[in-house]
Amino acid sequence: MKDGKVFGKINIIDLLVLILAVVVVAAVALKMTGRLGAAVVETPSDIVYTVEVKGVEKEVYEEILAFIDRAKNEKGKPGDQLMSNGALLNAYITDAVAVPHEAKAVISSMDGDVIIPVMEDTLDVTFTVEGRVANNIKTELGSQEVRVGKTHIVKTTHFELSGGIILTCEWASGTGADNV
Repeated sequence: MKDGKVFGKINIIDLLVLILAVVVVAAVALKMTGRLGAAVVETPSDIVYTVEVKGVEKEVYEEILAFIDRAKNEKGKPGDQLMSNGALLNAYITDAVAVPHEAKAVISSMDGDVIIPVMEDTLDVTFTVEGRVANNIKTELGSQEVRVGKTHIVKTTHFELSGGIILTCEWASGTGADNV
């Protein structure tokens, strides 16, 4: 090393910058081609999940039950088929169970609390959905991810209810995250 140059030709700092640039480019290339780290295999998976929708009118619930029963009894399907963006999905609503909606507003005053029922005569409906996701890592049905706690639209060719929350989810072959 003479005058701060390696082999008398390359500055040591320039050499370090060049080596660092080569390492970064190689790491990015490996990451983009999927050859960096253990590969996670994406596979289809059967799932069963539940979605709760609050404040459903009783008449709507009765119609939904009729659609599910008709699909099972007359059409020989597991239930009413889900859809997204105008396409039928490989998923069915196989059950819908309702309980009375119990929301209330409490107004406090010096004379005591006044309790006012909210959305009386409505139901909280829990739907059971059985389906198959194409990718057990993303776990998407149509345009919606299926993950516990996410909001979810329950939509078939017969009805649509928004504002649902996914309560439970079971994967038959596990999620991609289980394999990491």
